[in-house]
Amino acid sequence: MLRPRIIPCLLIHNGGLVKTKQFADPIYVGDPLNTVRIFNEKAVDEILIVDIDATKNDQELNYELIAQLATECRMPITYGGGVKNVQQIERIISLGVEKVAISSAAVANPDIITDGAAKVGNQSIAIIVDVITDKNGEYRIYTHNGTVDSGFSPSSFASIAEKAGAGEFVINNINRDGMEIGYDLKLVKQCRDACRLPMTVIGGAGHMDDIKSLIQQFPIIGAGAGSLFVFKGKYKAVLVNYPNMLIKERLYCSE
Repeated sequence: MLRPRIIPCLLIHNGGLVKTKQFADPIYVGDPLNTVRIFNEKAVDEILIVDIDATKNDQELNYELIAQLATECRMPITYGGGVKNVQQIERIISLGVEKVAISSAAVANPDIITDGAAKVGNQSIAIIVDVITDKNGEYRIYTHNGTVDSGFSPSSFASIAEKAGAGEFVINNINRDGMEIGYDLKLVKQCRDACRLPMTVIGGAGHMDDIKSLIQQFPIIGAGAGSLFVFKGKYKAVLVNYPNMLIKERLYCSE
């Protein structure tokens, strides 16, 4: 039986790992390689790493760091940030990364999804969308760290991504980023109804109960979180953590 995946989501900014709130005020939380080594010891299902500078600053990818991360990781790794063409996708996969996350380039030109999948396989192409609720209460995809309105709703683009050949759809709710108020289950349902791709949800997890609520309503899904796995206690001390097998089994069980 397929189980949900519980996925730490790590953001790279100026070469270090940071945590943000609604994509602002990045707080340094550690060295990427050291953090990956710690997660190695905790039997993590999968890890998502995104360079939040690359697209916004039009930077080339840091292939040296990607290679180091892929070498260190003992779990499947998805890497994103600044991916603009199929050649970059192929090079990232060649370094040992399992999946490449594409965002703004896919929204601008969905053909990159089809072309990338033809080169590295559908299972290695993940589409990540950053979502904001607009003044009318509608969901919109924003690119470039939440600064550019794409004109797409997440549900409509989920369908486009599926038809183009994506292997996974990743939803990141900017309004809930770092706020620890729970996932946006309404947003998840809209996207789930629009496509049947494997899906990962990010944005809002502040407690294990948030993960439990998500996977009980949408059983086969990836539950991604940042703050939950790097902060501890009411004073938000930096402490890399992850649920052990006993806790995970409790999360999977319906009551």
